[in-house]
Amino acid sequence: MKVNIEEYTDNGEDQKVEVHIDPWDTWNMDSTLAPIILPMLKQLKATNHGYPSGLSEQEWDEIQDEMIWAFEQKCRDRWEEDYYGPYIEGDDGKFLNGRFEWTDDKGRNAHQERMTNGFCLFGKYFESLWD
Repeated sequence: MKVNIEEYTDNGEDQKVEVHIDPWDTWNMDSTLAPIILPMLKQLKATNHGYPSGLSEQEWDEIQDEMIWAFEQKCRDRWEEDYYGPYIEGDDGKFLNGRFEWTDDKGRNAHQERMTNGFCLFGKYFESLWD
């Protein structure tokens, strides 16, 4: 993927945008886009000049935090490993990575639900991502 977006000009011309997408860019497209979206969300929050109507500044700040957190997690290739541990006799272990390990399914599911919520907020407020 190659992207070139030139600055806006005051002369009324459209902003020049060039995008080249390679075939592999759409394989796991969410993982391709997350490292692009994350720094943009962080910059937006750092240079914030307003918030969507119907929200308070604090609500918008919390929404931005949730979106940023979700994309940070998406950028972590193996976040699910936070919920694996060594097998302990009597636990409901599973055979993973060549050995028995336990899995905190409740914790992993709650983590995934929070990520999904952050992505839903990103979609809901997509047209409010302005500076």
